[in-house]
Amino acid sequence: ASTVKAFFPKMMEMDHGHFVTIAGSLGLFATACMADYCASKFAAAGFHEALSHKLKAKQINGVKTTLVCPYLAGMFTGCRIRRKLDALLSPLKPDDCVKTAMKGILNNQPIICIPRIMYFAVVLKHLLPWDVQVLVHKFLGIDKCMHPFIREREAKCHLIYNETKNLSL
Repeated sequence: ASTVKAFFPKMMEMDHGHFVTIAGSLGLFATACMADYCASKFAAAGFHEALSHKLKAKQINGVKTTLVCPYLAGMFTGCRIRRKLDALLSPLKPDDCVKTAMKGILNNQPIICIPRIMYFAVVLKHLLPWDVQVLVHKFLGIDKCMHPFIREREAKCHLIYNETKNLSL
């Protein structure tokens, strides 16, 4: 927010610039066991949307905004939805993700969902009732997709704790 406060007024005055927000898919969809992370990504997406609306309300067309929402790209090791759906939605290669994002940013695309099937998911989320969304999460395995990542992280933390506990001062 402090970067925006520093540059946004001058960009609006000059009617020139480009704000890019990286929110990730967890800025559009929440998953179990990651409430704090999802909340920060939702906040980034909401902040971005508010800035975009402010520019439109003030009829400032020279300042562009792009919201980038890639699916998992290696940060959450072991996390994935149902393996049977890997062909449809598998973890992304970071280099491919960057290339797609840069192409969209350079073309002033307002939102970039990677892979493209995520656009369909965004529309469905806004159309489906909550109970149906929960069923879709269960069917796709989204409700438990973070469990392998969390188990691995907890095991590492436990190992580090035990190693540091045994250090003599």
